[in-house]
Amino acid sequence: MSSQSDHTQISKNTAARRVAVTGILAALALIFSYIEVMFPFQPGIPGVKLGLANLVVVLALYEMGPAYAFGINLIRVVIAGLLFTGFYGMLYSLAGSVVSFLVMYILFRTGKFSVIGVSMAGGVAHNFGQLLVAAAAVSTAGLFVYFPILVFSGIASGIIVGVGAQILLERLPKSLFL
Repeated sequence: MSSQSDHTQISKNTAARRVAVTGILAALALIFSYIEVMFPFQPGIPGVKLGLANLVVVLALYEMGPAYAFGINLIRVVIAGLLFTGFYGMLYSLAGSVVSFLVMYILFRTGKFSVIGVSMAGGVAHNFGQLLVAAAAVSTAGLFVYFPILVFSGIASGIIVGVGAQILLERLPKSLFL
């Protein structure tokens, strides 16, 4: 009987640890969002940013699984929206992050793409999701003329985030995410 109670205690500790790690990673993603608000990356193209918070989402996807990664993503978007960008900023970010996450999850699940490839696709998909909301808000598809520029910025930011995620995945102990 002791073995069963030991197993139950280990399961509870593991579940509590995963919830705590999820909270820490959501806070880290929020900090990265705040850094981008405080020190905006201005390449001269409106709406372009590095997407540092996605580094945390990619790490969580690979180390904790899609449910935790999606939860971290949603927590970050909602809190960042409430604190930094307001309702409309949250709406744009939510659209971009959900489309991005779905694309990253599909590519991750195939097992045929590197971390950098998954991140690049996520960067492009994020921009596409935001552009969909913008086009709907102003009732014109004319905004999609801007999409080729956003593809290049999504690829560039995806490479940067993907390289960072790859380095961290290689160096962080797996036990950190249990």
